[in-house]
Amino acid sequence: MSPVRLPSRGGAVDAPAPWVRTRLRTAPLASLLTAVLVLVLVFLAAALPRALDRGADGALRSFLRGYGPVPTSVVVTSGLPSGGDPVQLLDATAGQLTALVGARLPLDGGGPVYGRRAVQPRSLPDPALDRPEGVAPELSLLYQHGAREHVRLTAGRWPDGAEGGAEGGAAGGSTDGEAVPVALSESAAAALKVAPGAVLDGGASVLFPNVPLGPARVRVVGLYAVDDPADPFWADAGCALKACRNLTPSHGPADPPLAYWYAVALTGPEGVSRLSRWGSRAEDFWRLPVRVDALRADRLAETSAALAAVTSGPVAVRVTTGSGRPDVRIGSALRGAIDTARQRQAAIDSLTAVGPAGAAGVAVVVLGLAAALGAERRAAELRLLRARGAGLGGVFRRLLGEGAATVLPAAALGVLSACVLLPTPRWLPSAVAAGSVALLALLAFPVRVVLVLRGPADGARSGRRRLVAEAAVLAVTAAAVAQVVRRGVAPAGAGVDPLLVAAPLLLSLTGALLLARVQPVLVGLLARRAGRRPGAVGFLGLARAARGGGRGRARPSVLPLLALVLAVACGAVGADVLGSVAADRTRVARYGLGGDAAVAAGPGRALPESFLAAADRLPGVETSLPVWIEDDVTMSVGDGASVRVNVVAADPVRYARLAEVAGRGRFDPALLAGGPDGTGGSGGTGGSGGGALPVLVSSDLPSGGFSLRLAGGDAVEVRTVGTADGTPAVSGSNGPTVVMSSVAAADLLPRFGSPDKWLAAGHPDDAQLRALAERFLGPPASGTRPGHLVRTAAGEVAALGSDPLQASAVRLFWVSVGATALFAVLAVLLTLLRAGPERAAVLARLRTMGLRPRQGLALVLAEVLPQALVAALGGALTAVCCVRLLGPAVDLSPLVGSSVPTGLHLLAEPIAQQALALALLASLAVLAEAAVTARRQIATELRAGDTP
Repeated sequence: MSPVRLPSRGGAVDAPAPWVRTRLRTAPLASLLTAVLVLVLVFLAAALPRALDRGADGALRSFLRGYGPVPTSVVVTSGLPSGGDPVQLLDATAGQLTALVGARLPLDGGGPVYGRRAVQPRSLPDPALDRPEGVAPELSLLYQHGAREHVRLTAGRWPDGAEGGAEGGAAGGSTDGEAVPVALSESAAAALKVAPGAVLDGGASVLFPNVPLGPARVRVVGLYAVDDPADPFWADAGCALKACRNLTPSHGPADPPLAYWYAVALTGPEGVSRLSRWGSRAEDFWRLPVRVDALRADRLAETSAALAAVTSGPVAVRVTTGSGRPDVRIGSALRGAIDTARQRQAAIDSLTAVGPAGAAGVAVVVLGLAAALGAERRAAELRLLRARGAGLGGVFRRLLGEGAATVLPAAALGVLSACVLLPTPRWLPSAVAAGSVALLALLAFPVRVVLVLRGPADGARSGRRRLVAEAAVLAVTAAAVAQVVRRGVAPAGAGVDPLLVAAPLLLSLTGALLLARVQPVLVGLLARRAGRRPGAVGFLGLARAARGGGRGRARPSVLPLLALVLAVACGAVGADVLGSVAADRTRVARYGLGGDAAVAAGPGRALPESFLAAADRLPGVETSLPVWIEDDVTMSVGDGASVRVNVVAADPVRYARLAEVAGRGRFDPALLAGGPDGTGGSGGTGGSGGGALPVLVSSDLPSGGFSLRLAGGDAVEVRTVGTADGTPAVSGSNGPTVVMSSVAAADLLPRFGSPDKWLAAGHPDDAQLRALAERFLGPPASGTRPGHLVRTAAGEVAALGSDPLQASAVRLFWVSVGATALFAVLAVLLTLLRAGPERAAVLARLRTMGLRPRQGLALVLAEVLPQALVAALGGALTAVCCVRLLGPAVDLSPLVGSSVPTGLHLLAEPIAQQALALALLASLAVLAEAAVTARRQIATELRAGDTP
């Protein structure tokens, strides 16, 4: 293209005017809007991979921290070496292990935890020691390097050497001189009733046949306390912090388990060599904690391979040969945890890719609309350049340079913002995504201009090309649908399924193409009907909508329709996924609880009437009932056979309501409403002369007549009136269950005692229910401490969604839905701006004919809203098709947090909300455009030609 030259004052031709600077000065607002659009799109594209990495890394670290310090460490054990100072050998081996393992895995800066321990404990026969159930306590010995720095001495001194020496000689060679000095935790000393200076005699014992142990003694020279029991240093030495209450093994009903004390005493460096005399043997150990916060979700495969090399590969061989310990054993549970984390991440990835793919599709369409708007705005200028001899290549290069001055700085700023706001170590996916968006934004306008400048092709050829392209899209969509029907989507854990990601985009594209064909016909019918009515505004607006908005357009453009349909479809699918996840979590919580709230009194306890009355009055409680549960009841099933069952008594009507809410154990309450043998009485005795009591049984029990032997009474005759697939009153699978009416069995309730469980349906507040239970029932159960247990569906749902991996995926879905809605609004605005000048000219001419401003607004609405409403309806139908086609094969268990049946739920509310929201946004955008810009544009059109 020939250079553009400007004449000087003297008539000479001056230097060529700089194209880029001239164009940017000519249309600064358009350049600024383009830069803002590119900035937002590139920022989102660069931020998405970084946000995914941050969410995956945080979820991985939280998941691994839940395993505890020991499973996330490399544990090395070895027998005792021959010769040398044992403490120095331990230190040297720790240094070698740290160097070898640290070269493959990131190790915690706190250093390895290592030492020597006696493998077997010794029984302490001293009768003065405490014996909870007559069993002598046991003591084990441990040397742990650096233990002195992690404890606080409360009495005596630290065992830094063997007792005896001059003191033993003065005692005339007393055997106390051979006692190993140890330190005992303060709480263990109190439990065993041991004071500083006490000598504990392990005696002579035989742990196993032919493994006799000689006599051994320890002297308690000091007591200590640990300020931070949660310190990872003590992760595998819990009984060194306090005495543990263990149980002896049971060998049957005649030999029940008995409780006894077990403690671990710490020894110093001088006692290390004598640990093997205390147990059957001693072993050295090293625990190298892996720094979990340094692990990355995108490098789990490499981390797993490094762990394999450490535990059973070349590193293990070098450890064995370099340490001089041929019996070294290296292990770690971290590899199994990492494999589980990889499966979890793969299962989540297959679902989370759906939302961003839809948002990306709408963003691409928005870029196409912006390019089309710019090309139409500058079509006359560029055709003039072509008429003056400019070539297509030259125009393309100049437009490319013009776009680079706007796009590249904005893209660089977007990438920089994403990197600063979302720091992650991995940069390549973010750079690729941002570069792809920047390249698309850079090429969209020049390519569109080249297509426009080539001139319109022959109408017949253009129609045939469009028909072929539409047929190809339909064929690809049909093939994808057939593939979905044939094999479904990839199962959870198999990675991202391209079919699952592409299906909403393909269906949306097909829907937009069909709507582009159908809309002119439908709107044309409405226009004909409006033409028969008085007034020309409605007819004129609908007629313009049927023609595609202006001159030279035979049908509506596909791009605006595609943007709107894709926005509604992808947003609705994402909202349906989130709604299905919420519904499944509620269903899982209710199934496990037996309703919306449950309070269990605890083993051997009952719920007082005062609590039941107060709980029934709590706000949000719609249906509640007390439940009597008798465990381990004998049921005679004939021929001398019997089975142990759980007996549940409750009000049948309210119990059936709760069974319906819980989703299991449903039954007709009329089956249990009658008295014994259907007499209709409410005080039947069931075996006391009143006939057999009607009961429901679980499916693993036979039907017929049986007898139950309850505590404190004779056998109770019952008859089966139905089966239930479970009972909300009994959680989990706790054996066969018999359900009876508390009304019909009123005479039997004294044998049960007071009710021991309370169930409710509704929306009770979790905090209020817990406070009420604590006020009436005392402290709740905690750890090994017995007490009541309060659970609500809201609390269970919150617990299911507390996993950082699931929370990150849900947040990504919400962000994708929001971004899709934002792009949809932008597409509506671009569509309005694209037709704005022509619409303003039409309104200006009509204003000269007497059109009032309100009628002008009605005309704009009649022209634009049909497309938005048709797109909203088409997007909703497309979303329904996506859910119907893909839903049955989508596994939501990774997002729910529990195993649930495969399939999406077709929820009308989220799909309708997305469609109505788009229609409302389109209406607001039209009103804003008409109110803000229409008057100024009309005034400009009316003044056209005033200036010579």
